[in-house]
Amino acid sequence: MMKITEKYKKEAVPQMMEKFGYKSVMAVPRAEKVVVNTSFGRQIVGKTNDEQKKIADFFAEDLTLICGQKAVKTVAKKAISSFKTRKGMVLGAKVTLRGKRMNDFLERFIHIVLPRTRDFKGISQDSVDKQGNLTIAVKEHIAFPEILPEKARNIFSLEITVVTNARSKERGLELFKLLGFPIQK
Repeated sequence: MMKITEKYKKEAVPQMMEKFGYKSVMAVPRAEKVVVNTSFGRQIVGKTNDEQKKIADFFAEDLTLICGQKAVKTVAKKAISSFKTRKGMVLGAKVTLRGKRMNDFLERFIHIVLPRTRDFKGISQDSVDKQGNLTIAVKEHIAFPEILPEKARNIFSLEITVVTNARSKERGLELFKLLGFPIQK
């Protein structure tokens, strides 16, 4: 099995240059970063400050385990009474991966996590936006091998966004197919 960086250099770059007529290797689109984020606003509403902190720490620890990089807690920008949130309240966590960590994460995601995901039938083409970025939701974080299902207290979902410099949906889709993402026909 070829690593994602080798696959990009040996297969994706020549095929993309031929299909889209790129003159330079540097013009070929590539994955720039991966953003993994989760929200736990529902779990902390109505809890005391100590309970909120424990829940936020639990989610951040699991996200750190999954990504191999410390998770940053995200806070509410403004208070919304109907959601029972206050300005400055910790509502989520995110990790931005680049370089080697991004490539390692994508390999694990494509070859281990997606096949372990319940009822997975491939990634919809609608998951790629107009700029060629891919956004996927993983319903259960226990699909990642780093998380032991019997020790997971709360099961939460993740949103994974692969940001590219493709600039169009067609080029982004082609890049993801050539990198080995299981895109539906």
